[in-house]
Amino acid sequence: MDLYKATLVIYAELISWGRQGLRLIPRIVVAVLLLLLFTILSRWVKRWIAAGLNRVSNNQSLVNLTGAIVRSVVLAVGVFVALGVVGLEKTVTSLLAGAGVIALAIGFAFQDLTANFISGIVIALSRPIQVGDTVETNGFQGRVLDIKLRSIMLDNGQGQTVEIPSKDVFQKPIINFSRSGQRRIDVVAGVAYPDDLVRAQQAAQAAVRQLPFVLPHQPVDLLYRNFSDTQIQFVLSCWINPTHTEPLAAQSEVIKAIKRAFDQQQIRFRA
Repeated sequence: MDLYKATLVIYAELISWGRQGLRLIPRIVVAVLLLLLFTILSRWVKRWIAAGLNRVSNNQSLVNLTGAIVRSVVLAVGVFVALGVVGLEKTVTSLLAGAGVIALAIGFAFQDLTANFISGIVIALSRPIQVGDTVETNGFQGRVLDIKLRSIMLDNGQGQTVEIPSKDVFQKPIINFSRSGQRRIDVVAGVAYPDDLVRAQQAAQAAVRQLPFVLPHQPVDLLYRNFSDTQIQFVLSCWINPTHTEPLAAQSEVIKAIKRAFDQQQIRFRA
């Protein structure tokens, strides 16, 4: 008899839940449509924000960051609206109330991730580096491919990419070879003792100044610095635009120009 009553109670509850579920079907459909609408809207708003910011700023990292944040906010609003349509107002309130606690817990559990995220935001705003810059940081040198919130992507020029956490880039020194728009390259060589040092200096400087990638408004310096067993060593310094010419290629051309000039002047060139 007790089993029969229990079965009736369970049956009644199942019928009640089924009726409530049927009444909720229209609301669930509306909630799903709202989520789809807000998803499409978030993408459209992100593109609109990016297009607007690109007109007033060339900081692509900041544009991407702002677009991602705006899209996340729109999606969050869509989730809360959908939950409200289904009738889960208390769930929405609980989510809002627990957001701070969840954020605090996530902050403790993922300290490195949080640090990288904050560092990525600071890098995007302060712009110590930009996409396309040639930089050296954390023992790696290369061209910046992408500046993400979590990491910085470098092309090391050897067919490989290097991904460095934003926190490490933010906390450690950065050498930016592209910021000033010019870079000095040095060539170390020497001339034999019998040769005229002044003539050798003038010939090398004149040859290097004629190279198209050497900046004309910067000096070409040649300074003698040391005696060795077979030569008098010198350092030739010139300035190039690193965005137009790779430093290694420029250094190679400088060496060839010095060699040609010394051959023409019959100066014994020793590298």
